[in-house]
Amino acid sequence: MGQTQETESRKLLGRLREALAGSGAGQERLDRITTIIAESMGVHVCSIYLFRDAETLELCATYGLKAEAVHKTRMRLGEGLVGKVARTRRPLNSADAPAEPGFRYMPETGEEIFASLLGVPIQRLGQVLGVLVVQSKEKRQYSEDELYGVEVVAMVLAEMTELGAFLDEGAALAALHQRPVLFRGTTGQEGAAEGRVLLHDPRVVVTNPIGDDPETELERLRAAVARLRVSLDRVLDAGSSGDAEAMQVIETFRMFANSKSWMRRMEEDIARGLSAEAAVEKEQSAARARLARASDPYLRARGTDLDDLSNRLLRELTGQGSDTGAERPENPVLVARNIGPGELLDYGRELKGIVLEEGSVGSHAAIIARAWAIPLVINAPGITTEALTGDPILVDGDNGNVHLRPDETIANAFRDKLAMQAKAQERYASIRREPATTLCGQTVGLAMNAGLLVDLPSLASCGAEGVGLFRTELQFLIRNKMPRRGELARIYGRVMDAADGKRVVFRTLDIGSDKVLPYMKRTEEPNPALGWRAIRVGLDKPGIMRMQLQALIRAANGRPLTIMFPFIAQFAEFRDARAVMLEELEREKRMGHLTPERVEIGAMLETPSLAYAPRQFFEMADFISIGGNDLKQFFFAADRENERVRRRYDTLNVSFLSFIEQIVRRCDETGTPVSFCGEDAGRPVEALCFAAMGLRALSMRPASVGPVKHLLRRSDLREVRRVVEEARAAGDQSVRLALMQYLATLDLSSDPVASDQRATG
Repeated sequence: MGQTQETESRKLLGRLREALAGSGAGQERLDRITTIIAESMGVHVCSIYLFRDAETLELCATYGLKAEAVHKTRMRLGEGLVGKVARTRRPLNSADAPAEPGFRYMPETGEEIFASLLGVPIQRLGQVLGVLVVQSKEKRQYSEDELYGVEVVAMVLAEMTELGAFLDEGAALAALHQRPVLFRGTTGQEGAAEGRVLLHDPRVVVTNPIGDDPETELERLRAAVARLRVSLDRVLDAGSSGDAEAMQVIETFRMFANSKSWMRRMEEDIARGLSAEAAVEKEQSAARARLARASDPYLRARGTDLDDLSNRLLRELTGQGSDTGAERPENPVLVARNIGPGELLDYGRELKGIVLEEGSVGSHAAIIARAWAIPLVINAPGITTEALTGDPILVDGDNGNVHLRPDETIANAFRDKLAMQAKAQERYASIRREPATTLCGQTVGLAMNAGLLVDLPSLASCGAEGVGLFRTELQFLIRNKMPRRGELARIYGRVMDAADGKRVVFRTLDIGSDKVLPYMKRTEEPNPALGWRAIRVGLDKPGIMRMQLQALIRAANGRPLTIMFPFIAQFAEFRDARAVMLEELEREKRMGHLTPERVEIGAMLETPSLAYAPRQFFEMADFISIGGNDLKQFFFAADRENERVRRRYDTLNVSFLSFIEQIVRRCDETGTPVSFCGEDAGRPVEALCFAAMGLRALSMRPASVGPVKHLLRRSDLREVRRVVEEARAAGDQSVRLALMQYLATLDLSSDPVASDQRATG
């Protein structure tokens, strides 16, 4: 681009800045901007479409189309060429727009006389706010320089839209970051919490997208980059004898920070009229878009590194968020787009709740939230844009709702709910040391699930009899490199020490599907949940499995050891994995190491196929744990990560309960102990049904032990069994309604356990 074009670009941005700084309502500003762009580019039409809601674009201002179409013309996301630009987040440059696939003619706009069209998304760091369109009567392809100019203008519009520059006077009171907002997400972990927002890696707000003087902006950029490089050098020098993997991450940052092409692109953006901050953000958005389209998962993952580097540079330029030691708000609720297990653990257990824009029910964050017994809401789009650190927030994990800056009526109702739950917890504490013995004399063993050493103090306080599932993969997921055998042995040993003689069931490494080790090359699979995961990885990569088994044997230090293998689909897999364990026991003996006084080797039954395994499997297994989360999704062929289907099928479905009963019967035939492990085990009404089906052991999150024990101690399993049998005989699809009616006759209607089940069931 020559000097003339650079001058024109700066001139256009200068006129835009004047329009944005001038007085007038939001509509006046939008109208002024479309006129400036059309006149500066010499085009016949300039139009601005903004999102009215998540799925609807609205024509908010135009120069060249019919004025009466403004605020009347709307289209769905993906509809027409404008909707296509919004959906794909890519520019569309067409010399003959009516001939383009998907073109939609809107007669009310009078656009039929315009042939060419250039549309670019108005977006900020991946969030699309609208579409900017220019059109001309003649058939023409817009040049690279023109495309660049429109993209820069669209970026400035995105910044100003997010800052509320186009809100009318009447709407100003409800501006961004001020009004109450309800976010409807998905339950990742049940529970409720009130607190203040703690933003993870808060976005830097760019308030000056247009530069006054290119030379001044260039000097600011170069000085900030120099400070960034020095800070990275300082971190490397300070940590030269520390964690090598962490140092490699910083070294990667330093490599990016010294990239000449990265610097050159930002300098060119400044020459065209952008401020230093806007130039950094424009390059950040462009890099993110490039890497998102990469086929190599490693390259796609580098987008996080570039985001981190760009955010560091923006903080250098603006001074925002530079005080990393800033005090956290009281009762912090973490709000993030997404977060890894290591980052989440850094925040510690003081968190009252977690809200994520992305995430999944099987993610690392969900696993840790369950272990910490704090509410988690996932898939809450837009919350990181709306929320500010310190904002009041209510997290309703039971229903997947988040109230940001709630009004007093909502807050008071929420506090009443919290008070009722606190009262129930006092009741559960009184039976903590009592057995879960039903009115008919049956005792159900209740264990807790864990995955971190910090979970173990809950063992004494929650009333669990042991750890029915210790997820060993978390120790692998929170590291940047494969842990060593000795390190794992120390961790497992401390877990057994903390359990103080109570039984701990160690599940061997369960990776794959949604759990991908950061240092292991990811295998792209069309359906990871049914792919190369858990025991399949262990048998194909026996070195990792043998190393972990050796660590477990040494951790026991002569004490009893209980392990189970995950995701067994057929007898041969369990037989082969068990043989590896027995070989490692013999090997440890030959080496003179102390071996466990007793070893139990079990399997997780998570696939329907294993319920039909040969009798020899049930005879060989020392115990079986039904992995309810996976078993249910495979039984109903309903992906538990898919919100459209995962709640479609009820756990208390007659068919599923009959299947559980069949598994119990097969285990009883061989005297094989069997338990149920999973989220449903911690739901009191579901737990009651499982016990009625013959299960005498359940494993759940620590916070669920009290509610489950409370309901079991007040119930007669024979009566529950009768209700199930009658519902089955009547051809009912689920026993839930009949069971809730039965519980109502026991005067449990005011019981928080029963009422919560009605709300969430």
